[in-house]
Amino acid sequence: MTDSTTAHGNDVLSVRDLRVWYGTERGAVRAVDGVDFDLRPGETLGLVGESGCGKSTLGRGVLGLLPASATAAGEVRFRGENLVALSEKELQGRRGPEIGLIFQEPMTRLNPLMRISQHFEETLRVHEPGIDKQEVRLRSLEVLRRMGIPPTRYRNYPHEFSGGMRQRLMIALTLVLRPAFIVADEPTTALDVLVEAQIIRILHDLRHNFGTAMLLITHNLGIVAEACDRVAVMYAGHIVEEGDAKQVFSEPAHPYTRELLRSTISLRTTGLHYIPGAPPDLVEPPTGCTFHPRCPDAMKVCADLDPVETRPSSQQRVACWLHGPEDRIPDGGREPLARQEISVADEA
Repeated sequence: MTDSTTAHGNDVLSVRDLRVWYGTERGAVRAVDGVDFDLRPGETLGLVGESGCGKSTLGRGVLGLLPASATAAGEVRFRGENLVALSEKELQGRRGPEIGLIFQEPMTRLNPLMRISQHFEETLRVHEPGIDKQEVRLRSLEVLRRMGIPPTRYRNYPHEFSGGMRQRLMIALTLVLRPAFIVADEPTTALDVLVEAQIIRILHDLRHNFGTAMLLITHNLGIVAEACDRVAVMYAGHIVEEGDAKQVFSEPAHPYTRELLRSTISLRTTGLHYIPGAPPDLVEPPTGCTFHPRCPDAMKVCADLDPVETRPSSQQRVACWLHGPEDRIPDGGREPLARQEISVADEA
């Protein structure tokens, strides 16, 4: 999408035309290709899509946490300041006290040789060198209390906690610095449904008690329905649909969004549905709409021209030729496109 939602003067984060490339021997991998979105204080935007669509790269691109082989361009304005233009040293000063990241695998992020108290002390002293030991303890215990972890566990080691409690510890380590914006990358991965529900409740409390803006990256559409105000659907480096979560779930405008929703399992599921094929090669993506080789509604125009953003409603935007604009579709462009059926053997 090249256009974006209307910017608000009080946005915590405003992303415009963000692009991230990875250098490879075959050429540039366009992992994020022209992404726009805004986030207001206390708002949560869910980012969904299949593996390989660029979700985690987008989250790390926003924070400037990219490997040396990656190049970023565009604008990521945090409180008016373009993070993409900052040096690594300047970014380090913003990460933690202003912008934070919740990792998806807490056991690999917590030092097994350090007590939880030492993790908090290290985090706070790096970003607030003048803080005293008593203040470290008070702030750490307060945020642990909010996560439902008793003070008696403060000096435990990471291995003494369950998977769900370790994830709460990761959230607490992020919140102790009181950031205004957080990227939560798959925060409920590998957790059982009861612990998952607890994490969702904690994320909900963050919005209302701290006013924290959050980009929530997940494969779980149920979490988005429960915890997010808006949802952005990502495919092949592009956001193909974005809008109010309830509206997108009840009236999906893009065929990819519709197919994702059909692929979820509920108590009413009688048969499994899947999207044939796989996300495209981002070194040599398809011409036109990148989803057209897999799209059940593909038309001739979809294979020839990049889709133009339209607005099915005031709170929803979509990049799909099914929604026009009519004056940009050439004669015969709406004729169905013959799509080769993909077998399971072909996918393998």
